[in-house]
Amino acid sequence: MSEISDRFTKVAGQFTQRVVTVPAGAWDNPAPPEDWVARDVVGHLVDWIPSFLGIYAGVELPAGPPVADDPVAAWMALRDALQATLDDPQTAARACNPPPGPTTVEQAVDQFMTNDILVHTWDLARATGLDETLDAEEVHRLLLAMQPYDDALRASGQYGPRVEVADDADDQTKLIAFTGRRP
Repeated sequence: MSEISDRFTKVAGQFTQRVVTVPAGAWDNPAPPEDWVARDVVGHLVDWIPSFLGIYAGVELPAGPPVADDPVAAWMALRDALQATLDDPQTAARACNPPPGPTTVEQAVDQFMTNDILVHTWDLARATGLDETLDAEEVHRLLLAMQPYDDALRASGQYGPRVEVADDADDQTKLIAFTGRRP
């Protein structure tokens, strides 16, 4: 396994832990971002990730059950398909051409998907009353990677305005605030 595959396994594992422990009835709890419920957090990932890989890399992931019917099984199907994609050297090395520029499938999963899953782990935990603690190493890595692109990220419309926090706040608080969420 590559470092990227290992990182995906770790981050996806933390998201999976939250998904499988969502309390009964909590899938409809309000969630960050605004106007979402907990189920929408999983739905967002299950919708955009296969679409991205299909459009920009010609990689077709097998469809899982609908999130509306079974968010746990829908997430597990996506997680397993992404892991299989990363663990297949030919597919992982395949060209991927998203708007920021050419890369490989493996690098796109790392840059876009693993990072999105990390932040959405917090969203799901916040919505459902689960442990909001994220992996400190991954949080630090993502915070450092995102900060230089502040203007571009805001202009993309994918992030709300940065929420101000104390200069001495921990990295997780800074990351969550950087993405426009209220820690």
